[in-house]
Amino acid sequence: MESVRAFFAEHAPDIEVLVTEASSATVALAADAHGVLPAQIAKTICLRVGEETMLVVTSGTARLDNRKCKDTLGGKPRMLD
Repeated sequence: MESVRAFFAEHAPDIEVLVTEASSATVALAADAHGVLPAQIAKTICLRVGEETMLVVTSGTARLDNRKCKDTLGGKPRMLD
């Protein structure tokens, strides 16, 4: 948590890091914990395409389109465990 706070303090001091006691393991739980709609949640998906691993940040209600991902990223995306 401290490394996250330090990163934002240096790179984006206007962004506040919010910590809740409630779970945010799913989009629905995160939305409930913050009192917002699921579409207002930014979810992070970890993908591997070939030998490259990447994080994709998207709206909580967005779904990946495998064909568009393959066309854009140059290979079939696989979600990491």
